[in-house]
Amino acid sequence: MPMALPQLPHGNRDLTVITEHGAKLLPSVEVDSYNLEIRDEDGFVGDRASNRAFRSIIDEWREPLRKLGADPLGDAPTEEVSKKKLDALLADGDPEAAGLVHSAIEAFAQELDHVIRRFLKSAPWRDTQAIVIGGGFRQSRVGELAIGRTSVLLKAGGTNIDLSLIRNHPDEAGLIGAAHLMPSWTLEGFDGILAVDIGGTNIRAGVVETNLKKSSKLDKAKVWKSELWRHGDEKTKRDEAVDRLIEMLVDLIKASEKEKLNLAPVIGIGCPGLIRPDGSIETGAQNLPGNWETKTFNLASALREAIPEIGNHETAVVMHNDAVVQGLSELPVMRTYDHWGALTIGTGLGNVRFTTRRERS
Repeated sequence: MPMALPQLPHGNRDLTVITEHGAKLLPSVEVDSYNLEIRDEDGFVGDRASNRAFRSIIDEWREPLRKLGADPLGDAPTEEVSKKKLDALLADGDPEAAGLVHSAIEAFAQELDHVIRRFLKSAPWRDTQAIVIGGGFRQSRVGELAIGRTSVLLKAGGTNIDLSLIRNHPDEAGLIGAAHLMPSWTLEGFDGILAVDIGGTNIRAGVVETNLKKSSKLDKAKVWKSELWRHGDEKTKRDEAVDRLIEMLVDLIKASEKEKLNLAPVIGIGCPGLIRPDGSIETGAQNLPGNWETKTFNLASALREAIPEIGNHETAVVMHNDAVVQGLSELPVMRTYDHWGALTIGTGLGNVRFTTRRERS
């Protein structure tokens, strides 16, 4: 059963208990399901629709061309071919190179179509009316076309569902969504919050301006400043990664103070995996540096210990799954749906299904 948010009397609110980590009940939505793992005879269904899966598909199409000495991508390993390069081949490359990319797009779209249909058959995802898709794969023309083709396949197959692209850049969506983890009273009177997006390749920390004076529903929230660290390029231990994250947050606090940006004493975190109520990670963090799934490690506690106060207030930390947080960034436009979901196509496939909470009349 979803746990209710703490009802604390005005003027006596303990910010260390805003809401439990990985909560089912959030201020504007119920989280019906996230990090859902569906298996078939080939393994996890979601693995068929990830960046890795797309690269594998390109390799499959390149293999016969290599044997004929006709690979339009030359000798470059597929994992080293950038999204920009693929986009350029699609737009301006010779017909055969563009045809290779188109073939990969079509094959990936069929896999994504299959994955979405499997999700929609699961109990937590039934009656889903719309799905928004984010993640790094979305931030390319190749990704956009693959998602668009998937939408056509779904409708042609009789599944009438609204499939759309996440509006914000995925790097920023993973930060903006953190503001929706917090009850509105924790943000009132402040200009912004600290947000963290932890991924299998990158860790990003930033300051999200809430702009509540322009819109109380966080429609105008935007990233004011952010820092990115590509931990995937380094052999980094877990504790070293945490120390680096703390340095990033401290730098952002100093930058905010310099610009007289009044930060709320809260840090919102999106992180891969299944998040326990105490902030530890149960499973799904295998792509992060070191062991993040042991019960003896708690990122929220580590950050609160390192940054005990923001301004003159005790620091509170709220942590949830990264797909949940990125999906929440779309709440201003998705709240018209009763039941909607989000998929994030990155190192893996993140997933979440929401039910919008309606105000009682």
